[in-house]
Amino acid sequence: MADLAAMLPTGASATRIDLVLVAGMVEPGSRVLDVGCGDGALLRLLREGRNVDARGIEISQSGVNECVARGLSVIQGDADTDLADYPDDAFDYVILSQTLQATRRPRVVLEHMLRIGRHAIVSFPNFGHWKVRARLAFGGRMPVTENLPVSWYETPNIHFCTISDFIDLVNAIGARIERVVALDAGGKQMRFAMPWWVWNLFGEQAVFVLTRKP
Repeated sequence: MADLAAMLPTGASATRIDLVLVAGMVEPGSRVLDVGCGDGALLRLLREGRNVDARGIEISQSGVNECVARGLSVIQGDADTDLADYPDDAFDYVILSQTLQATRRPRVVLEHMLRIGRHAIVSFPNFGHWKVRARLAFGGRMPVTENLPVSWYETPNIHFCTISDFIDLVNAIGARIERVVALDAGGKQMRFAMPWWVWNLFGEQAVFVLTRKP
């Protein structure tokens, strides 16, 4: 994991430590699809640190261009519509990193991820964190935080959710939680023995590994 962390850009903030965590969850040599891969930071970690067959799909042309310039295998596409074109079990892992809240149909996207991959890895900012609650309750305005840094009228996020909300979605689609990690404000992993409500209150972001139930 230390080698993966060293591959992050100099000065990378704790908000992207989830990339190192996600990359470390992927078995070396796997077939991986990174949905909403952005500038390809995670794809690079996977390719160079885990020796995987890493491919990406990204909605923005600028992101695709940046990935291709780095020698990454990325196509332009929309998670909400284009995942339906992939065949069943095409990948070992399908990853959605900090993108779930920006999709129009989160449930459909997650169902397709579990259809085309043996594992689905999803990371997202936790809107149930106590700072978010406090700023909304006492400030009366939509919060702006390190993990939610853009004002409400400029943010690409359209479906904010909490850790508890996501667990409800997982149960609704009949998936199985294989592993879950919550990160605090410093990017450190919270203790696994803590109950869900503690993670929901103090976890700034979460990473879930899901599989289909037998």
